[in-house]
Amino acid sequence: MKEFVPVLKQTKLFAGVEEEDVFSMLSCLGARLRTYKKGEYVLRQGQNLSDILVLAEGGLHIQRDDYWGNRSILGHIGVGEIFGEAYASPESGALLNDVIAVENSSVFFFDVKRVITTCSSACRFHTLVVQNLFFAISEKNRSLVQKLDYLSRRTTREKLISYLSEEAKKQNSSYFTIPFNRQQLADYLSVDRSAMSNELCKMRDDGLLEFEKNLFKLRPGCF
Repeated sequence: MKEFVPVLKQTKLFAGVEEEDVFSMLSCLGARLRTYKKGEYVLRQGQNLSDILVLAEGGLHIQRDDYWGNRSILGHIGVGEIFGEAYASPESGALLNDVIAVENSSVFFFDVKRVITTCSSACRFHTLVVQNLFFAISEKNRSLVQKLDYLSRRTTREKLISYLSEEAKKQNSSYFTIPFNRQQLADYLSVDRSAMSNELCKMRDDGLLEFEKNLFKLRPGCF
């Protein structure tokens, strides 16, 4: 567990907390570390949750399969990101989606009651962690609003332009990678994979972008 303290120090949850204080707070926050192999489920639809989770290593997808096996990818969870907070309230109900490891992953589970309640030992940075959690939830809500913007676009090209433009801004570069393969990107944008692949080729032929697998380069002034 101690080897992941430098990673936790870089997360939004522990922003402003020194490494030695992060380690001392793990017990206070009821931290448990669990590992998952690629393809294993971290959380399952219908499960009840009383923890806030932080990805320490690897990569996860939030997804949902319908009765016929059609998959929708709702989001990607990268190292340092918080998840599960939407279901931490006793009135939140069971999970509506699955969370699956898309590569070998390590996940910290923090008891939500111990996170939001100042402990008897009065950790110096506990109040800061609660504040950080609030800010992280606010930022995640913004990301959800951004995804709604992608999905509200009428055509596959418009959805791709909206998503890729936002990724370029987020990574502060016209040359960037995305956390999805082609099928996963189609599932994320709720479009047909073949139609999306054809549209990407048309956009390349139109001089809007270049791509190689999940690596993209946007042409300046084309959007």
